[in-house]
Amino acid sequence: MADKILLSAEEMSRALARIAHEIVEKNKGTEGIILVGMHTRGVPLAKRLALMVKGFENVSVTVGTLDIGLYRDDISSGELKLAIRETKIPIDITGKKIILVDDVLYTGRSIRAAMDALVDLGRPEFIQLAVLVDRGHRELPIRADYVGKNIPTSRTEDIKVDIVEIDGKDEVSIIKSGKAR
Repeated sequence: MADKILLSAEEMSRALARIAHEIVEKNKGTEGIILVGMHTRGVPLAKRLALMVKGFENVSVTVGTLDIGLYRDDISSGELKLAIRETKIPIDITGKKIILVDDVLYTGRSIRAAMDALVDLGRPEFIQLAVLVDRGHRELPIRADYVGKNIPTSRTEDIKVDIVEIDGKDEVSIIKSGKAR
């Protein structure tokens, strides 16, 4: 099944720069913001957003990582043991402005799991969501506050996000999976 490139490396970078500016603007600065990247590809995206904010605001924003494995409702306990990764948020999230970062927003189930995981760590002032791609097909009433690109898809298509830190290149493509998901 052929891939169609939807975002090049340059377009991804522009989308992330726009998101970084929107985060600072919407929150009237960087005070109390923690960028929390969801494993796997949300982590390097959160780090990139923090570097961009540092570049134009000259302020370091705290970055954390979040594993949602224990909170997911779609994997078995056997699969879970292979999927556990580190959750590491270097400061208490209570009263902080959490910007949850992920690569693709689809059904909303991963985001629900992430919110459950965050609330178990403390009571943030609020949680906002930043995603590189929103592909639609929500099963839960969840929406992103910051979106790099809206890409309407069918359920027989998949969005593939390649991140240079993990995959060796930056690119978003659409793949015909042939099966409804």
